[in-house]
Formats: sequence, structure tokens, C-alpha cells
Amino acid sequence: MATPPPMFSQAVKAAGLIFVSGTTPTDAKSGAFKGHTIQEQTHQVMRNISAILRSAGSSLEKVVSATVILDDGADFEGMNEEWLKWFPNKPPARQVTQLSVRIEGLKVSVACIALA
Repeated sequence: MATPPPMFSQAVKAAGLIFVSGTTPTDAKSGAFKGHTIQEQTHQVMRNISAILRSAGSSLEKVVSATVILDDGADFEGMNEEWLKWFPNKPPARQVTQLSVRIEGLKVSVACIALA
């Protein structure tokens, strides 16, 4: 019998904040990663985070902090190019690191904190 995957919350509200778990470029319809380039995957991650925040009563405009995990540090420039499209005026505080655990096809994951 296979062990079920661990359960986690996409987002949790606490102390006037929304904490969004690490979000991948997963397509809601197919369940597969969407996009082959870092720009495409970053775009899908941001679409997913935007939807999670909307369902929690917030938005990308209220993001105050984000952690970006890249599979390959060389993808920073491409990720940042797409990132700036989502945060053109007042980008949140951000840290970027390289992924230490390899997941086939995954180039980027983002976690964030937003005002509720």
C-alpha cells in the first residue's frame, strides 16, 4: 500500500497575515508542471499564488515578503525578468536561494507572506 503524500495548507491566516506555502508551477487542470523555461514556470507560479491570495481575501499587491527557490542559480535573471512583471512598482522584500532537493521538471518554487 502506497503512503499518501503529506498534507499541508496552501495558505494560513494568522496575526493579520497570510502565509502562502511554497508554490510550484502546477497546472490546476492537469496537475503537471506548466512551462519549460524559467519565465514560463515563474509566470505559472505567480498565477497560482495570485489565485491562492484571492481565495484568502488578499492579493499580490499586499505581498510583503517572498522566498524564491530556484533549481539552478543561473535561472535568476530569467526568473527576475518575469517577477518584475508581477511586481512593477513596489516589489516585496525577497530572498532567493538554490533548491537542494531535485524534483524532475521543477525550476522554481515561491513562498510568500501577504497582508490579510
